[in-house]
Amino acid sequence: MRFEVRLEDLGSDKVAEATVSFWYYDAGEEVKKGEDLVELVTDKATYNVAAPVAGVLSEIRAGEGQVVKPGDLLGVMETGE
Repeated sequence: MRFEVRLEDLGSDKVAEATVSFWYYDAGEEVKKGEDLVELVTDKATYNVAAPVAGVLSEIRAGEGQVVKPGDLLGVMETGE
């Protein structure tokens, strides 16, 4: 089953965007649910986005250095279900 990993609200009215710092995994690698998937940096803080499901990171849609906003697609995971 395909699962889209999107940037959720960063929890602050003043933080409207973040920059993808780096991915902990490459496309094609298996990831366990809850493991850090990608690191994002804002002018105020650093955030880690955890894998919402266990599976394979099949696509990285927001590359390192790319600016993303809440709701943007970061990557795609395949769960095998």
